[in-house]
Amino acid sequence: MDFTNPLVYGVPCFLGLILLELTYSKTHHKKDLYNWKDLTSSLSLGIGSAVIAALIKTVSAILIFNYVYELFNPIVSGVRTNIMGWESFGYVWYVWLLCMLLDDYTYYWFHRQNHMVRFLWAAHIVHHSSDNFNLGTAVRNGWFTILYKPFFYVWIVMIGFPPEMLVVCLGIEALWQFQLHSQYIPKMGIIERFLNTHTMHQVHHAKNLDYMDKNHGGFLNVFDRIFGTWKELDPEIEIEYGVSTPPNSYNLWVILTHEYKNIWEDTKKSKNWRHKFMYIFGEPGWSHDGSTLTVKQMRKALKEEEAV
Repeated sequence: MDFTNPLVYGVPCFLGLILLELTYSKTHHKKDLYNWKDLTSSLSLGIGSAVIAALIKTVSAILIFNYVYELFNPIVSGVRTNIMGWESFGYVWYVWLLCMLLDDYTYYWFHRQNHMVRFLWAAHIVHHSSDNFNLGTAVRNGWFTILYKPFFYVWIVMIGFPPEMLVVCLGIEALWQFQLHSQYIPKMGIIERFLNTHTMHQVHHAKNLDYMDKNHGGFLNVFDRIFGTWKELDPEIEIEYGVSTPPNSYNLWVILTHEYKNIWEDTKKSKNWRHKFMYIFGEPGWSHDGSTLTVKQMRKALKEEEAV
């Protein structure tokens, strides 16, 4: 069964909505919502990401997903059957909902690990590197994230969901994620109880200590609530967007690679191989001598200061 990735139709809408928000912000009360150089960098990164994604997703969908699907779901007596014994899933509506839920669960852990493992953060930091938060920021995607993302999701086809179904669910998730990058949508009442909303995503993009590494969810915020990473927007706190180690450049290559360069420099700080490993795969901010701190360590230190 053939399906079209929703992003095929979404990309033109992305550009139109960015233009609409840009025009509205410049003619109303948020003239500084967009920075022209920053927007140019974001759009360039988005275009590059779209081109690379088209190639990588073709490889991941046709080769990786299909190969794993065929391997774990062979046709037995004319029926596609998972190696665990159950019949592989079809296309009825509740299977679509289940696939979307599993996609959202996987997105949460994929996204969270991008913040918890420094080598992955080096790819994901591109998306957070702007100190602006707008629909232009939504397309500011790192090019290297796409190389490992399929491996987080491959388990879904492994257990019997058709690869094309997963690809469609991934596209729907991306559409939802795009529109979350707007400051013009206020809190949404009862919807805030279960959906990941615009104000929650503002928290996610903030570099305020209280907000860092929070709200990793895609559609739903239930996984953030369950696993302790949910944080509500506090209107009394002035949000600062961006990252603590920004690229300080509009050059695409610098934006894409600056954290890899930082990792390389940090590995030279110690000859201990465990320390080198931790600088690459530990939490961002980890250091062997305490010269830099992780988010958890900073919060702990702040609590200790407040308790004195």
